[in-house]
Amino acid sequence: MLDILLRTLDFAAPVLATIFTGLFLAGFLLEMGWVDRMAALARPLVAVAHLPPVSAPAFMMSLGSAVAANGMIGRFHKEGLLSDRETLLCSVMNSIPVYLREIFTYQLPIVIPALGFVVGGAYGLVFLVTAFVKVSLVVLLGRLLLPSQVYRDETIGGLPKRAGTAAKAVQRALYGQLRLFFRISAVYLAMTFLVFNLQERGFFQAFSALPLARAFHFPPEAIVPLTSYVASPILGISLLGPMIHSGSISPPQALEVLMLGSMFMLPVFALRSMVPNYTAIFGMRLGLSVVAFSTGISVLVRLLFLLALLRLF
Repeated sequence: MLDILLRTLDFAAPVLATIFTGLFLAGFLLEMGWVDRMAALARPLVAVAHLPPVSAPAFMMSLGSAVAANGMIGRFHKEGLLSDRETLLCSVMNSIPVYLREIFTYQLPIVIPALGFVVGGAYGLVFLVTAFVKVSLVVLLGRLLLPSQVYRDETIGGLPKRAGTAAKAVQRALYGQLRLFFRISAVYLAMTFLVFNLQERGFFQAFSALPLARAFHFPPEAIVPLTSYVASPILGISLLGPMIHSGSISPPQALEVLMLGSMFMLPVFALRSMVPNYTAIFGMRLGLSVVAFSTGISVLVRLLFLLALLRLF
C-alpha cells in the first residue's frame, strides 16, 4: 500500500504542477484583460466552431501542453465563462495539437524507422485522420448546438475586464485558484491511487484482444506483437518491425495488428491516464463525458480502418 501511495505521488506531482500552471495562467489572463488579445490569434478556428472567445487562448496553450490548456478550460468553466457543452468541445479541440506533435516526436523518429515507410506511414495517417475527424466533429457539433459568438473588446462572456498592475493580477490569480486547485488535486490523487491499485490487482489484464484476434483469423505469429502492443505500443512496434522485414507477416496484417491493438490499448490508456486527469479538472460527470467522447472517436476511426483492411486483404 505504501509503495502504491509513493508511486501515486511520484506520478501525480508533475501533472498537478502543469494543471496549476494552466489554472494560474487562466486567472492571470482574466485579471489582466488579455483574453481578447490572445483570442484574436486563434479566432478563425474557434469562430467557425461557434466556440467562445475564451477558448482561443486555451487552444494556443494546448500547442505546448494539453494538460495546462485543460486547466485553463476548467478555470473558465468554474468562472461561468463556459457551459458544459462548450467545455466538452473545447477540451476535445485542445487534444488536436497532440496529434501534430506526435508526428514529429513519435511517428517520424520511432514508428516509420521501425515499421518501414509503408506500414509506418499508414499508421501515421491514422493519427492524422483521427485529428481531422475530431476537428470536424467539434466544428459540426459547435455549429449545431452552440449559438454564433460575438467577439467584443469590452467584455468577455459578459464580465468586465479587470484593469490593474501585473503584481495585483498575480496575487488575485493565485488566490482565486487555490480552492479549485486543492479540489482538483484531491480528486486526481484519489483517482490515480485507485488506478494504480486496480493495476496492481490485475484489473487491466482483463482487456484481452485474443478473442477478437481469433475471431478475425489473425495468424499465430501476430498474437505476440498484438498482446505486446496493448501493454506497450513501442514494444509491440519493436516486435512487428523485424517480422515485417523478414516477411513472416505482411504489411496489411501488420496494420491489422496495429488497429486491433489500438482499439484495446486506447480504453486502457483512458482509464489509466485520462480519467484521473479529466475528472479532476472538470468533475466526474463532465470529465467522463470528455474521455468517452474523445476515446470513442479514436477507437471508431481504428475500427473503420481495420474493417477496410479486412475487406480489402
